[in-house]
Amino acid sequence: MHASQLAKAYKAASVNTVSPGAIVLMLMDAALVAMSNGLEGFSESSPVPRNECIHNNLTKAYQIVAVLQAALDMEVEGEFAGQMYALYDFMMAELLRANVNKIDEPLKVVLGLLQDIRDAWAEMLRQEMAGS
Repeated sequence: MHASQLAKAYKAASVNTVSPGAIVLMLMDAALVAMSNGLEGFSESSPVPRNECIHNNLTKAYQIVAVLQAALDMEVEGEFAGQMYALYDFMMAELLRANVNKIDEPLKVVLGLLQDIRDAWAEMLRQEMAGS
């Protein structure tokens, strides 16, 4: 078995054995990496690599945020799911605006928001694990 096949098998096994909360955390981390990589694209001086880097990474981040939004359980009582749905809508709109207009300010806003949510989510998971 090649190393890439082993890596794929390991990744599949790890995803199948983690909690849904940990999967959400992994998705947030992946979105943050994509946004950070996209932000680095703004410092590229050559237009083609600049636009490709920004577009590819912001598209990836957009898709991950869409998955996070789709995973919300809208049947749960309370306002949390609805508020997160609206926040994810805002994030996707800002990622799209940053990508289409090739401006970094909306990306920085979304990056900060998602980082705060990710950190709160990670803390909640830590407390959950400590309480078990």
